[in-house]
Formats: sequence, C-alpha cells, structure tokens
Amino acid sequence: MKWKGKDLFDLVCRTLGLRETWFFGLQYTIKDTVAWLKMDKKVLDHDVSKEEPVTFHFLAKFYPENAEEELVQEITQHLFFLQVKKQILDEKIYCPPEASVLLASYAVQAKYGDYDPSVHKRGFLAQEELLPKRVINLYQMTPEMWEERITAWYAEHRGRARDEAEMEYLKIAQDLEMYGVNYFTIRNKKGTELLLGVDALGLHIYDPENRLTPKISFPWNEIRNISYSDKEFTIKPLDKKIDVFKFNSSKLRVNKLILQLCIGNHDLFMRRRKADSLEVQQMKAQAREEKARKQMERQRLAREKQMREEAERTRDELERRLLQMKEEATMANEALMRSEETADLLAEKAQITEEEAKLLAQKAAEAEQEMQRVKATAIRTEEEKRLMEQKVLEAEVLALKMAEESERRAKEADQLKQDLQEAREAERRAKQKLLEITTKPTYPPMNPLPAPLPPDMASFNLIGDSLSFDFKDTDMKRLSMEIEKEKVEYMEKSKHLQEQLNELKTEIEALRLKERETALDMLHNENTDRGGGGSKQNTIKKPQAQGRRPICI
Repeated sequence: MKWKGKDLFDLVCRTLGLRETWFFGLQYTIKDTVAWLKMDKKVLDHDVSKEEPVTFHFLAKFYPENAEEELVQEITQHLFFLQVKKQILDEKIYCPPEASVLLASYAVQAKYGDYDPSVHKRGFLAQEELLPKRVINLYQMTPEMWEERITAWYAEHRGRARDEAEMEYLKIAQDLEMYGVNYFTIRNKKGTELLLGVDALGLHIYDPENRLTPKISFPWNEIRNISYSDKEFTIKPLDKKIDVFKFNSSKLRVNKLILQLCIGNHDLFMRRRKADSLEVQQMKAQAREEKARKQMERQRLAREKQMREEAERTRDELERRLLQMKEEATMANEALMRSEETADLLAEKAQITEEEAKLLAQKAAEAEQEMQRVKATAIRTEEEKRLMEQKVLEAEVLALKMAEESERRAKEADQLKQDLQEAREAERRAKQKLLEITTKPTYPPMNPLPAPLPPDMASFNLIGDSLSFDFKDTDMKRLSMEIEKEKVEYMEKSKHLQEQLNELKTEIEALRLKERETALDMLHNENTDRGGGGSKQNTIKKPQAQGRRPICI
C-alpha cells in the first residue's frame, strides 16, 4: 500500500533481469489519455482505476538514436524488438511493403532459427502475423505468395542467432519515419491544428495529414529553452533569428506528459554525448564478454553442428552405398537365380532338343525305309501293271476270237437245225415210203465255249505316314543394372539489403492496388521519388543555427 512507483518499477526490472532501466516505464490509461507512473509518487496516489486488479504496461518510454550502439543487454534488445514489431503490425509505425517483408523474415529467423526445408515446409507461417494488414490489402497476392517471398529472405539469414536477428530488425526499423515518435495534437497561436512529435532527436511539427515529413524540426542541441504555462508551450531556439514557437494543448495532463517526454529525451540526448558512466562501462564490458562467450559458444556449436552434419552426411552416404550394395547384391542374386533357371531351362531344352533330334533321326530313318519300300512297291506295281495290260490285251484278242467262233458256231447250229427239220420231214416221208428205214443218225448241236473272263485288275493303295515336327524357341532375357548418382550442389548468394528491397519492390509492384493506398503510402512514395529514400534522418528539416548552448528547462 505504501509502495512508490519506483518500488514497483524496480521489482519488475529485477524480475526481468533488466539493468538498462532508463528507457522504460510503467504506462497506464486514464480517461482515454496515456500516462506514465511517476517514480517518486505512491502507486495508489496516481489517477489509476480503483477497480482491482490495477493494470500497468511495462513499455519503452524513450527510444535510442542507434539501437546497436546504445542497447547493451540482450533482454533490452528483445523488449525493444517486441514493442517495435507490435507497433509496426498495429500500423502505429508506417513501414513500406518491401521493408515489411524484410522485417518479417528477420522476425521469423528470431523465432524459428535457421531455415530447414525438411522442417519449415509450405504453410508453416500460415498462423503467424508478420505483415501489416495495410500491406496485405495493398497487393493482389495470396498468403502463400507472401510466405514464399518471406521464406526466400528467411533462408538467407542462416547462421544468425536470435539476438542478432532482432538487432537487424531494430536497425532497419529505426530508419522508419515514425519510429520512436510520440504524437500530440496541438494548436499554434493562429489556432491552426498541428501535430507535435517528440522523439530522441528533438521536437517536430507536422501537418495533421502527414505524419511522415515534419514541416519544421527543432533538434535538442538547437533548443535553448522549453517552458509551459497552463496550456501554452513555448520553444525558444538557440538562434535568436528564429522566431519563438508557441502552441497550446487541449489538456493539462497532456502538457505534463509532453514535458516529461521532453525532459527524458533531452537528458538521454545529452547523456549519449558524454562519456559513459561507470555502470554503463561495466555493463558494456560484461556485454562484450558475454557476447564473446556466446560467439565462442556459437562457433563451437557451429563446428559441432558442422561435424555432426558431416558425420550424418557420411552416415547417409554409407547407408546409401550399403543400400545400393544390398540392392546390387539382391539384383545379382536374382540375376544368378534367373541364370540358374535359364541354365536349367536350357539344359532341359537341350535334352528335349536331343530327344527330338533322336526322334527325328529315327523318323527320318523310318521315312527312308518307307520311301525305299514305296519305291520298291512302285517298281513292282509298274511291272504288274505292264503284265496286266498285256494280259488284258491278250484277253481282248481271245474274247474277239471266241466271239467270232461263237458266231460261226451259231451259224452252224442254225444250219444244223434246218438240216434236222429237213431230215425229219424226209424221215416222215420215208416212213411212209420205206418201212425198212427205221433209224437215222443225228448230230447234237455244239454249244459255244464260254470265253474265259479276264483276271481282275489289282489295285494298290499306298498310305504314307505324315511326319510333323514342332520346334519351340526360347527368348533369352538380358539383365541390365543402372546406377544413378545424385549430386546436390547448394550455392548461397549474398545480396545487399537495398538491392533486396529494390528487387522485391519491383517484383510486387505489378500487383499493387493503387486505389487501396493510404495517405501514408502516397506520402512515402512522394518522399522516395524526391530521393529521400524513406530514411528518418532525411525527413528532418533543421532550422539554421549559429551556436550551441546547453538547454535550460
């Protein structure tokens, strides 16, 4: 109940192990206005909500001019990285599209470590918030296309530790125009509404529609005095030729906050230009030792990793060769088995062929014998045919003779019949006349001899055996083994940051949707066209100064 703001703040810093406490503070909100916890005032005496729990945000209140030189502890760098990253994603800091992709690649490196294609496959960034929604809506590009471009740069950051990737992120972000600037709405003496920007370099006056390029800037080393009375602020430059700038703020609480930020940023501005305190020197020495130790540790781990990778590659190569040899042995065994099977088949085929040859030889011999028999039979048949033809001819001659004889005999029989009739007639007459004649010799008719029939013609029917032969040819298979060798060559090309940004900007420019450009996009493009390059240093317009004196506040 009695704790002051410093007690609570120190407790948080000790819990985090944070020693660079001058950049940070505990922020709270009261009536839509941001306020910071005062170190010398009791916590419960602030205008905080009476409802429990009371919420404070541990945030960076002041920003360094050069993050790499001023941020010593790794925890300090990490806290700044988280805060700046959130401000860019929430679009509180304007970031060009090409720079957004590069920053996203460093954020991925800080979270996931070195890129590994076997682990970080397509879609591994699908749930990550890496780009401002304004950038995503500005181009006709799918999430996969954005992921592809982020991953391409992410792969080039190989070898960077988390703290190195976060520091590279901050080095790029600190050149953005809105980095580290706190904006307040003010009015000048004429009542014109303006914006006051307070950052590590000084005070800047902006047009309400243009937060990128200030109309006029007052660097801390060119301001003689800052004062305020009630709601009116007065900025007195060192150069007396430059008019005093006065403006009004709407709320007293806002005036107090502006004054706090002016005092804190001015103190740090002067502190940077002096020799480091003993505490800071000690911190830097410890940081250098820690960095050297981590560097040695990283080198050792890198060597071990390299040796492990080489051992794994050697193991993989040996396993590949062993697998290849096993495959070759398997193929050789299969080839041997096929060869043995082929040899067995060939032997069996040879045996069958030999048997077929014997059978063919036997059949050929039988065919030869049959042919000889047929020939002999043909010869005998030819002689018999000739004899038969001769016998037929003789039979025909004999038949002709017998026919002639039969005809002659028939004529004789007719003659004899006629003679018989005449004799009978005469006998009858003689019986009547001569009783003495009782008998008369008669001659029997001669029957013709039957003609001998010719012998039947002998017919021969020779049936030849038909021989058929079936030959089977076996196709021999040729065995071939092909050994494939894979060679993988990885080449990494280093590119300068600006060249990478220009390449990505040129690549995605064709997909840009002009109608979705915000006012900040158009202002950024105008600054780039004028040659400003979008750098924070190039946007500051400094008034002419003649001398340097310490600031009195």
